[in-house]
Amino acid sequence: MSAEASSSGISKKAKKNKGKSVEDGAGEEPQEVDKNKRHRKDKPWDTDDIDHWTIPQFTAPSATEHKPFLEESSFALLFPKYREPYLRSIWSSVTSELDKVGLACELDLVQGQMTVKTTRKTWDPYIVLKGRDLLKLLARGVNAPQAIKILQDGIACDIIKIGGLVRNKERFVKRRQRLVGPNGSTLKAIELLTECYVLVQGNTVSAMGSFKGLKEVRRIIIDCMNNIHPIYRIKELMIRRELAKDPKLANESWDRFLPKFQKKHLSTSEKTAKKNAVLAKQSENAALQPNPNSIPISSEAGSGSASVPKRTPFPAASSNKKEKKVYTPFPPPQQPSKLDLQLASGEYFLKPKEREYLDKKKKLEKQHENSVKKQVEREEAFIAPPESKEESVEERRKKRKRPTAEELM
Repeated sequence: MSAEASSSGISKKAKKNKGKSVEDGAGEEPQEVDKNKRHRKDKPWDTDDIDHWTIPQFTAPSATEHKPFLEESSFALLFPKYREPYLRSIWSSVTSELDKVGLACELDLVQGQMTVKTTRKTWDPYIVLKGRDLLKLLARGVNAPQAIKILQDGIACDIIKIGGLVRNKERFVKRRQRLVGPNGSTLKAIELLTECYVLVQGNTVSAMGSFKGLKEVRRIIIDCMNNIHPIYRIKELMIRRELAKDPKLANESWDRFLPKFQKKHLSTSEKTAKKNAVLAKQSENAALQPNPNSIPISSEAGSGSASVPKRTPFPAASSNKKEKKVYTPFPPPQQPSKLDLQLASGEYFLKPKEREYLDKKKKLEKQHENSVKKQVEREEAFIAPPESKEESVEERRKKRKRPTAEELM
């Protein structure tokens, strides 16, 4: 009974409120209110002069308000042996910079590690992670003045591991060199366009800058390791930089301005399929179109030979035309290797000393042949030209004497 009474009471109240709202809104049109904003109220401190996108600066509290952390946080990182002399020379400046933000650091040369930890003066809980990034950059070969900038709020770092992206060592070295470019020009262009510091060393790439710039740097580096040249991404970034200056294009899509690069390298199966499709299309076109060189033959049997026009022979140039080779997907037969030739000649079964003796003999024979050829070429310069015999006086007279009529007859 109580449940029924309560439900009836709620329904009566709802009906009364509905009737009041109809009476109040009889003269005015009902306004539709969003369901999510029905109970939202204006906040007196939320005014138009407040910029919600600005990040307020996190400043150090006063000495009276500051309270130390309950627990100590620390990070330890190993560094390579070749960095030890440099780290020893700049460790005093690193210690002073970390002391400004309330951090302590240690350099252990026996175990080869660096440690950063919080102190009772530390007031920023995130600064210990910045200190860890500073040690990472120092271990990866970044100079101390550049690495210390990571302690600023607007700068982040990213260490990209590229060692395992390419299996072949030679390919890896070539693609890593592409990032640097001739005289470091490609790396300089990436730094200018992304506004980041980039260092390529060993199996990693260290980058420092804004989060947006680091995202572009990572994309360029991974694409380069996947055989996409950095120049394509650099061109795209340059176009985006110019488009951002135009306020009219702020709310429009930039896809029509950006270049679209297609991958030209096809696999062997794709090449075969493409060639087969072209050959099939050519054969279809040849079957559909009549041959312009065909000769019409008359239906009469008797006068067939007279009606058939004589075909002119093709010029000599057409006979020299090379026949088009038919494409086959099968590779050519494998040529015998050096080992196969040794087995065929029996040289493989000889002892090492006998093999050396044969090699020396062949080498000496070849040298002898070359020396003989050179000697013949040298002696050609000393061969006298053929001498012509001087004509006698009688022979000259016979030439001068005119032939008689009888001789001419």
